[in-house]
Amino acid sequence: SRLPGNMPKLDAFPYDGRIPKEDKLKRVVTNLLSGPRAADHVIALTDVNTGSQPPDFQDATDAKNRMTHWVGPEERFHPHASQYDFEAWLLPYWSTIQRLAGHNKAAPSSNAETVNHNNPPSYRIKEIFEIGRCRDSYVKPRDAGRILRENDLTVAINQCTELKAFVNTILSVCGGKVIP
Repeated sequence: SRLPGNMPKLDAFPYDGRIPKEDKLKRVVTNLLSGPRAADHVIALTDVNTGSQPPDFQDATDAKNRMTHWVGPEERFHPHASQYDFEAWLLPYWSTIQRLAGHNKAAPSSNAETVNHNNPPSYRIKEIFEIGRCRDSYVKPRDAGRILRENDLTVAINQCTELKAFVNTILSVCGGKVIP
């Protein structure tokens, strides 16, 4: 185990698929880090592909830089972004996706985190579910959980640098050993 002792308490605050921007993000972070139930750290995670046109961010680096700029100097704020969407981190488990979808469509050939805005990983996973024998289309809360539960997360961590950075932030703020 990389975390000695008790597991940390993590509270998730989803924002309808889009992270707050500019002054609103700063207010949210400030509120989370203050008051009687203040968080020790705020770890923000956004997709690069938020669905906005034009896109909010060019890439994961741009997203992290903008979030840092919006929040300002706050060492307890840790911005992260999946390149281009969260589903990139599921692509290393393509054989599980094929089985759940009921189709043998070939895996995307490129590195999971280099799939572009024109055909991001979420579209690819949705497509295989829709052409497969699965009775439903891809639903992120249901199917992503199923995919991850059946697999070793270190496989994706070792293939996806942004996921590794995200997980290492969680480990380091909790006093754990980071993944080299």
